[in-house]
Amino acid sequence: MAESEAETPSTPGEFESKYFEFHGVRLPPFCRGKMEEIANFPVRPSDVWIVTYPKSGTSLLQEVVYLVSQGADPDEIGLMNIDEQLPVLEYPQPGLDIIKELTSPRLIKSHLPYRFLPSDLHNGDSKVIYMARNPKDLVVSYYQFHRSLRTMSYRGTFQEFCRRFMNDKLGYGSWFEHVQEFWEHRMDSNVLFLKYEDMHRDLVTMVEQLARFLGVSCDKAQLESLTEHCHQLVDQCCNAEALPVGRGMCPCPPTARLLTASAWEPRALVPFPAGVLMLSGPLPSCQCFTALHLLSPEPSAL
Repeated sequence: MAESEAETPSTPGEFESKYFEFHGVRLPPFCRGKMEEIANFPVRPSDVWIVTYPKSGTSLLQEVVYLVSQGADPDEIGLMNIDEQLPVLEYPQPGLDIIKELTSPRLIKSHLPYRFLPSDLHNGDSKVIYMARNPKDLVVSYYQFHRSLRTMSYRGTFQEFCRRFMNDKLGYGSWFEHVQEFWEHRMDSNVLFLKYEDMHRDLVTMVEQLARFLGVSCDKAQLESLTEHCHQLVDQCCNAEALPVGRGMCPCPPTARLLTASAWEPRALVPFPAGVLMLSGPLPSCQCFTALHLLSPEPSAL
């Protein structure tokens, strides 16, 4: 499996190390030299995998999944380091060797595209929970993340960042391809495709979906208690986030901004610059996105 250097990020100091490209997808430097081992990672039938594109509500989803699968209490989760309970497959810590030895049932996270995940996952050997987030909010959160993280210290404009997002110049490659791959597998028996916005719009249904998918049996009273605990987690996470639900802190004036949390559905996800993302529901009026033709039916060349 060949790996090749990607071009150096154009903004000085954006990264201390270069990205690298693996089969045409830009990945963080800590993935270098590990992709073949990841492909051959031994998967267990009892595993539960949480997969997202970065900034798609991963932290919130992992706590809800942990609560549903383990029957834990929100207060108890607040006292523990949940990241230690749900390691990220490709991260340097704790590392693949440690994850291989964890006791079952393992809960494992990843941001990798579907095609780069362990081959055993493609054969339906364990459960995969995928959550997608509306790109209008995701890209704002990703921008703030790049600006706040010391190793990235991104100092470009939001418009420049959107251009990088649309040209697949960020870690983990194209959001459009990432979501499209999992959307195409949403009917697989071992895959549950969720949307971040539904967690806020209809948490009861999502908890029921998770419980059913994970094989957790509970009566009406237990389900109500479980949902109430999940509501507490959602409220805690939202209060801790810098970005309000459904409204990213984009540089455009408030009157020019419409970042809705309404339901959306991929109709046609085609990699830029050749295509567009079509969403159901109202289109955003945010000038940053319309200027860059993120949702334009006839995108201009970037």
